[in-house]
Amino acid sequence: MSRRPIARSADLLRLQNEGYDLEIRGGYLLVRNVPYVTSQAAVRYDGILISTLEMSDDVTTAPGDHRAFWTGEHPCHSDGRKITSIENPSAAQSFGNGVQADFTFSAKAQYRDYHHKITTYLGRITGEATKVDPQATALTFPAIVADGDGEVFKYVDTATSRAGIGAVNEKVAGLKIGIIGLGGTGSYVLDLVVKTPVAEIHTFDGDVYSQHNAFRSPGAPRHEELAAKPKKVHYFKAIYDKMRHGIIAHDVYLDETNLHLLDGLDFVFVCVDRGTVKEKIVERLVANGISFVEVGMGVMLVDGKLCGIVRTTTSTAETRTQAAPHISYADGDGGANEYVSNIQIAELNALNSAIAVVQWKKLFDFYQDTREQYYTGFGIAAGGIVYEGSK
Repeated sequence: MSRRPIARSADLLRLQNEGYDLEIRGGYLLVRNVPYVTSQAAVRYDGILISTLEMSDDVTTAPGDHRAFWTGEHPCHSDGRKITSIENPSAAQSFGNGVQADFTFSAKAQYRDYHHKITTYLGRITGEATKVDPQATALTFPAIVADGDGEVFKYVDTATSRAGIGAVNEKVAGLKIGIIGLGGTGSYVLDLVVKTPVAEIHTFDGDVYSQHNAFRSPGAPRHEELAAKPKKVHYFKAIYDKMRHGIIAHDVYLDETNLHLLDGLDFVFVCVDRGTVKEKIVERLVANGISFVEVGMGVMLVDGKLCGIVRTTTSTAETRTQAAPHISYADGDGGANEYVSNIQIAELNALNSAIAVVQWKKLFDFYQDTREQYYTGFGIAAGGIVYEGSK
């Protein structure tokens, strides 16, 4: 079953986003798991409402047939009496492709679209069910598997469709993204990027996922997982492979011998704090004209409290010169930096990654950008953000 007609038809997409369990089969629209009242005045939750489906180029047109069909016992009022107002006596029918109708209904109206038609019928049927069970609803929000071929995600991105930002989200579709370093900030960057329709996500890290990592990265590993000492790239790939395709794990530390692995990427997040290595990475990215965001933080312990700054530098072909002075090549961003000691500051890692991802999306017109900033710094003590931009 292709879900293309649902994705392309505003009325069907609205039904799906509202939580109805839809299926298109053999030219018919099926709404599953509809609650209804039986003749014993009990509620069942397995009714199927069926409608013919009229489309042009996989997009619905206005319904020409006011009738609907039903699989299940005959729906009744809350007291067990048949709902006769929509009854249209007819023998059971088979429409092929496994679509079987036990009853035919008729609620004559000039339906604007299929959302109008389906909700009209369901209102009469499920409205009686809620009188018996106030929790009864056809809004089941089922998990929806993606079609397969060519899909990035393994199940449908209903968050984007519900928000109505599909065209905006498509601006990053097809990109090849690199994330260098899956420590605290890099792992949160990954968590955010996997939820976008980019084509490929290349992760680079030769380190083991250790116990301290569990306290400053997304998720909650079991003790047994930590004891197995998985490599970071494989640990996170196993998590996010459940959701999407295109995660390519590189179990390596980048150095002069393998920097070619960055060639061909469209954008890179540099989340490493080893200055010498970072310098070589930046040189390669600049030489190949690849835009990138470099992240870091300087956190110090002063009078028993943590203070410092979380910084993000964005380097593009247009901002190389301005961005360069803000990129730190000191190991760990400074000698007094407590961050290197693995202090548990997941919220700063998450903040750093969120700013970095927002900057990336601004470059691809996902977010509006009136400042074209190439440096952002968040001061922990003051709680303020400073920036530098070309405008």
